Amino acid sequence: MSEAPHLTFDLDAPGMSTGHVIVPRGADCEALSLPVFSLNKGEGPLILITGGCHGNELEGPIVARRLVEWLPKAQTCGRVIILPVLNPLAVQAWSRNTPIDGLNLNRVFPGRADGSVTERIADAVSRQLLPMADTVFDLHSFGPTWDFLPASTTHPIADADLMAKTIRMAEAFKLPMTLVWECHDTPGMFDILVQNQGKVFVCAEFGGGTVGSEALLIYEAGVRNALIALGLVEGKAECPTFRQRKSTQTLETLSSDELKSPARGIFEPRCSVLDEVKQGDLIGILHPMDSLSDRSIVFARLPHPLSAPSDPARMSTPTRGWRSLLDRSNSEDSATRRRRLRRVN
Repeated sequence: MSEAPHLTFDLDAPGMSTGHVIVPRGADCEALSLPVFSLNKGEGPLILITGGCHGNELEGPIVARRLVEWLPKAQTCGRVIILPVLNPLAVQAWSRNTPIDGLNLNRVFPGRADGSVTERIADAVSRQLLPMADTVFDLHSFGPTWDFLPASTTHPIADADLMAKTIRMAEAFKLPMTLVWECHDTPGMFDILVQNQGKVFVCAEFGGGTVGSEALLIYEAGVRNALIALGLVEGKAECPTFRQRKSTQTLETLSSDELKSPARGIFEPRCSVLDEVKQGDLIGILHPMDSLSDRSIVFARLPHPLSAPSDPARMSTPTRGWRSLLDRSNSEDSATRRRRLRRVN
């Protein structure tokens, strides 16, 4: 029988503690030791912050490590547990999936103790860290093939009260966009596991493309804002400046907003992230690669300049398929918020 996953230190110890969560060895690889930081300052919210679920999304691990630097002096109550890198094998390979078994960590939760290495990572986190938290911030980015603004995201949740709590928490990041992303429930997603336990889960999508110093400041400010809203950190939350704008908005995107390329080609965008477009506006052109005589195709914004017929695309600007959900009035009660969530414009 394989060794059980375990922690090398006591998460309940007061003050700052560091150690590892041990992912047992299996037939495919040796045991893994995932570094964990814990800061326990007594009564208050219990937060788990994770990064590095996908190995080609490096913003999350960097921001998580930055939090470790300043939280000991800034945190006033509660407990924050930080696991900067969920999947070190994927991060080392700069790969979305684990190279050993080819699995996407965000599709195998709660994992299996006797499974492949990706499943064992999910099992260890689900059993050793998740029970210690009532709120989870999972720090992602859209990766190198997307151009997207910093956003805090969630999916529609059947429990209306949990949905309202989750949206309020996501909005507290004060990133340029809070996005409710409709998608088909996919078995094994980390957020579904957490939400099924009645806990708040916010996935922060920290832009895309390359990692830049100015962008990292925006992402770090977003997490700080969320910690301020929870009362864990003192200070005033402010919207970070992104592309010369200092604003935030809450929107929804539906499955019907997804577009697929009708052909192979090179996509030329004619608008930028955060531009508001209306039905009929030109937002991009798909140029054929096989012929100079073939006509280009007017199309929507695509995730990558090189597009294949099966490539999905999500509109990254407000358009007719996106709905404003909340008006941020502090006087709104949860019933009003639920009505707004169900509203169809």
